[in-house]
Amino acid sequence: MTSPAERYAAFVQRRALETSSGGAADHLRRFADELPFPMDEFQRDACQHLAAGEDVLVAAPTGAGKTVVGEFAVFLGLAAGRKAFYTTPIKALSNQKYLELVRAHGAERVGLLTGDVSINAGADVVVMTTEVLRNMIYARSDALDGLGFVVMDEVHYLADAARGGVWEEVILLLPDDVRLVSLSATVSNAEEFGSWLTEVRGETAVVVSERRPVPLWQHMMVRHEVLDLYTAAVDASDPGPNPPVNPELVEAVRRAERASGPEDRRGRGQNARHRGRPGKTSGGAGRGGVRPPRRDVVLQRLDAAGLLPAIVFVFSRAGCEAAVDQVLASGLRLTTEAERRRIGEVLHELSVRIPGEDLEAVGFSAFAAAASRGVAAHHAGLLPLFKEAVETLFVAGLVKVVFATETLALGVNMPARSVVLERLVKWDGRGHADVTPGEYTQLTGRAGRRGIDIEGHAIVLYASGVDPLAVAGLASRRTYPLRSSFRPTYNMAVNLLSGSSRERVRGVLEQSFAQFQADGAVVHLARQLRKHEEGLAGYREAMACDRGDITEYLELRRRISELEADGQRERAGERRRAAADSLAALRPGDVVEIPRGRRSGWAVVVEPGLPGFDGPRPQVLTEERQVRTIGLAEAPQGVRVAGRVRIPRSFNARDPRQRRDLASSLRNAIAEGVGAPDPRGDGGGHGVNEDVELRRLRQALRAHPCHGCPEREDHVRWARRAEGLERERDRLAERIAGRTTSIARDFDRVCEVLLTLGYLAETDDGGTTGTVVTAEGTWLRRLYSERDLVLAQCLRSGAWDALSAAELAAAATAIVYTSRGDDDGDKTAVVRGVSPALSTALDAVVRTGHEIEELERHVGLTPSPAVDLGLVRSLWSWARGASLADVLAASDLGAGDLVRWCRQLLDVLDQLSVAAPTPALRRRAREAMDLVRRGVVGQEL
Repeated sequence: MTSPAERYAAFVQRRALETSSGGAADHLRRFADELPFPMDEFQRDACQHLAAGEDVLVAAPTGAGKTVVGEFAVFLGLAAGRKAFYTTPIKALSNQKYLELVRAHGAERVGLLTGDVSINAGADVVVMTTEVLRNMIYARSDALDGLGFVVMDEVHYLADAARGGVWEEVILLLPDDVRLVSLSATVSNAEEFGSWLTEVRGETAVVVSERRPVPLWQHMMVRHEVLDLYTAAVDASDPGPNPPVNPELVEAVRRAERASGPEDRRGRGQNARHRGRPGKTSGGAGRGGVRPPRRDVVLQRLDAAGLLPAIVFVFSRAGCEAAVDQVLASGLRLTTEAERRRIGEVLHELSVRIPGEDLEAVGFSAFAAAASRGVAAHHAGLLPLFKEAVETLFVAGLVKVVFATETLALGVNMPARSVVLERLVKWDGRGHADVTPGEYTQLTGRAGRRGIDIEGHAIVLYASGVDPLAVAGLASRRTYPLRSSFRPTYNMAVNLLSGSSRERVRGVLEQSFAQFQADGAVVHLARQLRKHEEGLAGYREAMACDRGDITEYLELRRRISELEADGQRERAGERRRAAADSLAALRPGDVVEIPRGRRSGWAVVVEPGLPGFDGPRPQVLTEERQVRTIGLAEAPQGVRVAGRVRIPRSFNARDPRQRRDLASSLRNAIAEGVGAPDPRGDGGGHGVNEDVELRRLRQALRAHPCHGCPEREDHVRWARRAEGLERERDRLAERIAGRTTSIARDFDRVCEVLLTLGYLAETDDGGTTGTVVTAEGTWLRRLYSERDLVLAQCLRSGAWDALSAAELAAAATAIVYTSRGDDDGDKTAVVRGVSPALSTALDAVVRTGHEIEELERHVGLTPSPAVDLGLVRSLWSWARGASLADVLAASDLGAGDLVRWCRQLLDVLDQLSVAAPTPALRRRAREAMDLVRRGVVGQEL
């Protein structure tokens, strides 16, 4: 909770804002007048709350214009003479927002901080990644002085498993007089998130809009035909729950399945590995063999329907590149001559930013050839300069189609007229999983450009295994719950403990959204637990028997029932086997009586029963001249042969005359009396062999004192209810024990690791114990990485002291690099072809990682990510001056991957240049940065 002094500071800040330049209403009016479009109701509502001095949470669909509220926060900050920070989850979005704010307010008033880029850092408005702001708070940076507003764009990123905790750290640690604007995609628990924000930061207005400003039409493409997913009566902006599926679509699917040809069947095998189960939304050729339409066909159809530009989500980097190649191979061209000239101008400007010797290595010619035809890929492995060019050309309407992975849907402002989903299955790092409703909403939210399109279009390509009903449910369910991924880290612990007591820090962490969600659940579970306890007390009173222990009596009955059930199953199996044997023994000419079902009556066997999945199924001819098959369903007790008739060798069951003659012979045999049916079937000879144990239990049951109680069955009924409720109570108790104070408990375990390794120490001041940060812990505060403790231990042990600058750069990659989720190789395998000093340092890194993992397991923590040496050889070559072409040729990296990892490496080396324990190591870290920041990597910064 805020202190009186903090609440007063917030009041002073609000009063200053209200009295500056004419007050809150005047601010909003002037801001709205500068917009090129009228404000929507949710935008105006959120801005009014913000102008009144409240924090605001805005949850609205992608493309709805929620960033207007963030821009108003910047406007208010400038009006009040306070700083405004605009934070984003990714550098690309930071760069994009920086350019937008520069256009609005001028370059002199706007800055950019993304870890590796610093432009006008002391400006009134600074755009930054969320990690940069977190680091500022921990460092108690002077840049926080005068801060009045913080915008957290894409705040739903706090659910991200790897980075989400950073958002919660910022929210918890920001000064209370700073107004917070949280912008989120549509989430189903916005009110819960808003309640937490109110709890930890003060009054927070929750503004939710679920209506898209540009209606989104849902379609499926079956072969060459694009059809509406819903019936015409469904509102595209608000389909509601369970919208009816277009019957024309259902019929088109049936036609496609019936008409699937050899080409489709040949394609079945290559997709079978990842085929969805029947009734699921998974793509790929299914049992019917219908394959998705070819990509060039899809694009031609979209072009003819005026549905370009389009984003086609493929969910695979290699798949994106292959898609571009396939479209080019088809000869499809989507651009005019004038558009190709403009594309050429943009690409020429791009080419001069890339060193000439690297143009071929980064695949510039192929990229340019595709872009000139209006086609491009967009994924995390693409060279950042290429991604920037794709985004520029696409927004300008020059590139018409982008084949993208789902990362494009996360923040980058790149809307399209239509979005195509080739499949509804994606790799989640562990296996292939169906796209969730939240992911579907996020992906298709890119369709419909506000101010350009009057409607957007989402198109799912049909293939066997894709159920239109399931797709309709997926598209209409906007269930995207926001779940915290917050967990205490080593860096967080030493930073928080450097200025507060351990108990105070525990209190802060227990205010996290993760704990709030856990506590909310625990409150509900505890309420259920209390009801269960009350119910159990009543049940036990009702089941009490004055003659004996009813629980003991009930256990005897249960044991008897189990043994009887075992015997029944065994006897049923015997009867089924006997029935199957009787069917299998039938021969042509046998006259049998079918005992049950619509096919009951007399029949003659014409074909014997061959073994099958559900038993033998002989073919018979009935008295009515009908040929049928019979099995265990029609004769569960088997059949009895009552006689025989002769069947000609040339008998053909398809010949009506021969069927008539044989039926006549059957009726004659029946009239002559083939024998009466055995009313007992074959089941009369099975007796019950009661074993000794069953007889003993029955005797014990009859001798039990409760057996003679006149209210025995009532007591038993209440006892059974008590047992069920007791099991449920125990499950609830386990869930509560596992969730209560989990964040604080994990923090204590983190502290235990740090105490063991000497980054924290226990003190005793006059009988009062406390936890303090040691000298080693002080420089651990400046190391921000998933493997921060491994890095700190390597520095502390001196394992890197003897490394050259190039060796240091290569060794540090083990701290930042993580192989992709589908790479199952040994991540700590010995790296060949490097210097002895580097090899020794890598051994120390791996050994240190293993030691920390063991310590974490010992204290009960989930182990930190294991070190990964997969990038060492490439960075060793790069830092020693190898060409880009040679580095890429010797690895499976793409140019974009190399640049991305180099950026993260530079971030760690920059930390070492300040935090390393010796001046020599700090100097070599700066030298290593110069070695890494060259060529195409240098051009990207």
